[in-house]
Amino acid sequence: MAKRKTAYVCTECGADFPKWQGQCAACGAWNTLSEFVTDPSTPAAGRAAPRTGFAGELAAVQRLDQIELTETPRITTGIGELDRVLGGGLVPGSAILIGGHPGAGKSTLLLQTLCRLAQQRSCLYITGEESPAQVAMRAERLQLPRDRLQLAAETDVERIIELAHKEKPAILVIDSIQVMYLAALQSAPGSVAQVRESAAALTRFAKQSGTVLMLVGHVTKDGTLAGPKVLEHMIDCSLMLEDSTDSRFRTLRGLKNRFGAVNELGVFAMTGEGLKEVKNPSAIFLNRAEEIASGSLVTIVWEGTRPLLVELQALVDQSHFGNPRRVCVGLEQNRLAMLLAVLHRHGGIQVGDQDVFANVVGGVKVMETGADLALLLAIVSSFRDKALPKELVVFGEVGLSGEIRPVPQGQDRLSEAAKHGFRKAIIPRGNSPRQPLAGMEVIAVATLAEALEHL
Repeated sequence: MAKRKTAYVCTECGADFPKWQGQCAACGAWNTLSEFVTDPSTPAAGRAAPRTGFAGELAAVQRLDQIELTETPRITTGIGELDRVLGGGLVPGSAILIGGHPGAGKSTLLLQTLCRLAQQRSCLYITGEESPAQVAMRAERLQLPRDRLQLAAETDVERIIELAHKEKPAILVIDSIQVMYLAALQSAPGSVAQVRESAAALTRFAKQSGTVLMLVGHVTKDGTLAGPKVLEHMIDCSLMLEDSTDSRFRTLRGLKNRFGAVNELGVFAMTGEGLKEVKNPSAIFLNRAEEIASGSLVTIVWEGTRPLLVELQALVDQSHFGNPRRVCVGLEQNRLAMLLAVLHRHGGIQVGDQDVFANVVGGVKVMETGADLALLLAIVSSFRDKALPKELVVFGEVGLSGEIRPVPQGQDRLSEAAKHGFRKAIIPRGNSPRQPLAGMEVIAVATLAEALEHL
């Protein structure tokens, strides 16, 4: 009998080690090594197909100019926001991973997509967590067409591949990859070994047959996809469906995409009839009051291939504790502390004894540096208790020496602001438009002190 092979895989970086250790030597993470056991003596392992390449073909050496370039037609899903995040639609033979918290709407979004696509092409939906009756009840509640979509409840990967060979679907959905298993492995479904090998087998089938593979992945408590990190390296596109506990809106963000732009953002609204796409998200996030209070300011962030207008709110209040609080919702807390130090050093405003609270309205997460200047001006507005003009929009990166650095796509941001009725903008000098915009006053500044003077 062949001896079982045991390895230990880091769930953060995917590195393999022959024995367990507390810290991963590759990425330095602690307590991330999980046991990976294979048993070559099992019958299922003996039936495994020979490894002739990841795409099922023998490798051939070619010069780069000898490779024939063909334009692969994309499959449009009929949902504009989903097509935007995917880069224009589904690419045949690609593997797509969709992650999100429980209840975010992953299964609902995929069911809506497949019920529409099944009217023109063959689709197969594999459910491993719900019964077929539950899926049918959801489709009926969402008033989706149910006469064409093929459905099966199965968790055995080998059986799923047999069904796919028989049905020959153009699109295959696995819900979810954490409950799938291979009989060749002795570990339980959901373990590192099962998730890794199950995803590899399904992805290999998708590359060989040209089928679009869509995998649903669970998210851990820290917001990352469950399973080994190598799972994200296998697939072609990784999407994250994010939700907020106090919002009915969902944001679909592309974390990895071999066929389109990264960090592309799609916005959906959760309704009684499922997820509805929001074609103009700026109008939703800019639902402001008639009378603007102090500490409120609009900025323009760049998400993927389009600008997005969001409202920043800041509240500065006298601290009653020895250590003033710095709280951020939708912003990076460490960057807020750095910007407050720049405000004191180069702006002459001291808020060291004040509690500072910052929030992005609508549950959007702003991670780019183009919102630095707007955040500082909102903090100054709250600190002095003076409201800023409602038609004012601000963007720009703030450096440690107090300079205002330009941001990418400055002209497109100004055009989006003018489209929504803003008449005044404070921007970096490096983003000054070559030609004046009709109906908009553009103030270009080079330092933080200069920007504060214009308030």
